[in-house]
Amino acid sequence: MDGGNEGSPLLRSETTVNLSWKGEAVADLTGKVHQLPCCIKYDGPTSVSDYFKPKSSGMEVDGLTLEETYFRGRKLHGTAVPLPDGYSGFILGKKSSEKKTNTETSDCWEANAKFQNVTVWNHDSLPSNDDAFLRTFHWFAVAKALHQPVNVEDLESVPADEDLV
Repeated sequence: MDGGNEGSPLLRSETTVNLSWKGEAVADLTGKVHQLPCCIKYDGPTSVSDYFKPKSSGMEVDGLTLEETYFRGRKLHGTAVPLPDGYSGFILGKKSSEKKTNTETSDCWEANAKFQNVTVWNHDSLPSNDDAFLRTFHWFAVAKALHQPVNVEDLESVPADEDLV
């Protein structure tokens, strides 16, 4: 006996994400999505715009235009990072949770808003292209190259190496 859940049914969960809004206007939050360097243990409404007021710092580092603001008394430095062409960001909200059976649940998420950039904030250093969050954006170019079809011209342009067999 391992103390496990012998005899109890396994739960099965199904999740769907609906990104279509069927002609309804969806909020565009471009310029209003922020990645903060902190953990906020609060989940509810607040008047963020009364206290969080980013402004241009007039500086540029690594080709990134810098912004500055204060959050809970700490100075933050940030930069707006556009999502690559062909990509969009979505803010999802839980639509409903239907219980199908006692062992099966279904969650449905829907797009409440969209955005085309995210502002990334640091509190101990100026943003740079070496930041971990910004480096994740390099994956978009790698993924595109990996999934791009290879044509005859591409193969012919590769130099032949007799050592490769």
